[in-house]
Amino acid sequence: MSKVLIVSDSHGLTKELEVIRERHLNDVDVMIHCGDSQLMPDDRAITGYVTVMGNCDFGGGFPLETVLETSGHKFFVTHGHRYSVKTSLMSLKYKAQEVDADIVCFGHSHVLGAEEIGGTLFLNPGSIRLPRERLEKTYVILDLKDEKVKMSVYEVNGHELTDLACEFNLQK
Repeated sequence: MSKVLIVSDSHGLTKELEVIRERHLNDVDVMIHCGDSQLMPDDRAITGYVTVMGNCDFGGGFPLETVLETSGHKFFVTHGHRYSVKTSLMSLKYKAQEVDADIVCFGHSHVLGAEEIGGTLFLNPGSIRLPRERLEKTYVILDLKDEKVKMSVYEVNGHELTDLACEFNLQK
């Protein structure tokens, strides 16, 4: 059992990333940033986050995508701009199958959303700076227990949006 924090599209914010990290430091095992941090890898604010490069990240230093495993789940992390996530999840679905991921984390659209397709969870935590389609600036924590994945959504101020909590059963 473990907990994974996922954030994306912070677009230059530093204090907020530090506050989120400190708030959850003792209750999450992994922190993921899905790109467009617009920070350099040595910036103190991004320390502790597994981070990928987004379309607004310049200067390099972050990988375009990464795969990580925790609690029996394989995560594929990308920003999403190279997979046309604003129009379809099809390319991302094929990539998830290619790397055998059961959880895909991405950003780019700034739209909070989670969808299970064929035993794979596709998750966009929204944006903590410029959310689209909702007012709240959001990030997500996944609670992993075997095949069950509980998703909790938080505002950047730490308030949990309990009406958005949901559970997925990722059996392939």
